[in-house]
Amino acid sequence: MQQTVQSDFSQGKVWKNIMRLAIPMTLAQLIQVLYNVVDRMYIGHLPDASSLALTGVGLTFPIITMINAFTNLFGMGGAPLFSISRGQQKEERASEIQKTSFVMLCLTGAVLMILAYLFRRPIMYAFGASDLTYPYADAYLQTYLLGTIPVMIAIGMNSFINAQGFGRVGMLTVTLGAVINILLDPVFIFVLDLGVRGAGFATALSQLVSAVWVLHFLTGHRVLIPLHLKGFRLRLSLVKEITALGFSGFIMAVTNGLCQIVCNKMLFIFGGDLYVGVMTVLNSVREILSLAVTGITNSAQPVLGYNYGAGQYRRVRSGILFISIACAAYTTFVWLIIMWQPDPFIRLFSSDPALLEAGRSALHAYFFGFFFMSFQFAGQSTFTALGRSKQAVFFSLFRKVIIVVPLTILLPYVGSLGVHGVFWAEPISNAVGGLACFITMMLTVWRELVRLEQPSK
Repeated sequence: MQQTVQSDFSQGKVWKNIMRLAIPMTLAQLIQVLYNVVDRMYIGHLPDASSLALTGVGLTFPIITMINAFTNLFGMGGAPLFSISRGQQKEERASEIQKTSFVMLCLTGAVLMILAYLFRRPIMYAFGASDLTYPYADAYLQTYLLGTIPVMIAIGMNSFINAQGFGRVGMLTVTLGAVINILLDPVFIFVLDLGVRGAGFATALSQLVSAVWVLHFLTGHRVLIPLHLKGFRLRLSLVKEITALGFSGFIMAVTNGLCQIVCNKMLFIFGGDLYVGVMTVLNSVREILSLAVTGITNSAQPVLGYNYGAGQYRRVRSGILFISIACAAYTTFVWLIIMWQPDPFIRLFSSDPALLEAGRSALHAYFFGFFFMSFQFAGQSTFTALGRSKQAVFFSLFRKVIIVVPLTILLPYVGSLGVHGVFWAEPISNAVGGLACFITMMLTVWRELVRLEQPSK
């Protein structure tokens, strides 16, 4: 009986259903972020070469982001479709969606690992590497790539665990790997004296543990719809459905990678290796501070999708309202903290006085008006949860490609902004893109939900 209540999102208060998933999911995402963030914390405090090593690791972000993009394509694309099918009581279709997502994650993971390894040198220099930072980037990337397939399975298939109501199990998925990563990092980096390469080894091993845990649970008897590939045939029609819905998350990740590349190049031109290192710190801080927002909005997707599939349109509106208010309140609070005390956030990743001085003003600019980001996430997650892939894709492209990239290139040349122009591009895009996405969602999805409620009155 308890399992039925946990997985039936049409019962109980909507916000409680969301938070029941969000709390363990946010903790899981926090631990997931620790996979890479802990590496940066240790690397940023290496003796003699901390800033160069940190910059080198930061140069690998676009490749890691691309791996995450394909994870979103098949994981975050399949999970909402899976939830909608469950809400419609189409369990056989839901099972096929889960299997298809798993196979595509494995195939694309293998291709990405091979391509990134073969072309890593020209890619790194295109991303802004110098002769001083490339050796660190190369050492980290070679070992990190060993965990490509495991990390895609762990993150992508964990979405299907959460979609079935097992939020705590989803948290355990990454907890096991993260604890191993935290323990192995100092051993590989300092004790075995492997430096940056050791951080990559520790991360790859921890990702493997997480993937094994996910597969063990999804093939077991506790899940409502287990993962079994016996008799499975890849259906291109289903692949198209999954990729269509996951394309927004894919585009969001790809455009994030594009922005990172453009930012690194412009920062290298106007400020050199030091400011590329500053951007590494800013991206790391953003990852941590965005966790609560992504945890709430990602947790809302299976709840919104299930209720939409079940025809519970009032409950869908209630969920949208909750995530909008909760995310706006949190991001406003975080913004005030950063404006008041920026230094502790920077010192997490580096004790270099030059980086601290440059990073202080950069942090203030980059996170200005941080609360606008919540509107992008609320609108984006609503579009994705209800199968509105075209709108979700458009607003991903609109904020990053149409706003951020041009501003990142142009603003440094305006007046004497220089490197600060790169940092100001982000808050401007948050305001314009976030409001455009949220207002459009309210004028389209919200109005349609109100209209659909009418016959049931």
